[in-house]
Amino acid sequence: MQEKHLYEYSVIRVVPRVEREEFLNVGIIVFCKKAKFIKMLYTIDLAKMELFSGDLDLEQLQLNLESFQKIAHGTKQGGPIAQFDIPSRFRWLTALRSSAIQTSRPHPGLCDDLERTVQRLFKDMVL
Repeated sequence: MQEKHLYEYSVIRVVPRVEREEFLNVGIIVFCKKAKFIKMLYTIDLAKMELFSGDLDLEQLQLNLESFQKIAHGTKQGGPIAQFDIPSRFRWLTALRSSAIQTSRPHPGLCDDLERTVQRLFKDMVL
């Protein structure tokens, strides 16, 4: 029998005008402390984003999401925060913030396969 993984996930949202509290889901972060696992996936649907907010700086949005991903995955290009341990990176990425990129509250789950779970959540919550 395959081991079950207790994981947490958070949905990454773009909030073009924070005061309106409207958002589009653009990504997912999945974290499992025991497996020392963290993965972030995102996509920007340009047509949908332009309909949603025509004045959003899409280039800057792309750069910010790339930075989120570098931090999540612990790359050197992610700066000092990317060098934190995996739980600390997840907590930093999912901290409450008032900016154009926000995350949902973390949600728990249980799965057999973390990679497959990331893909399923990405499909269900973002695509």
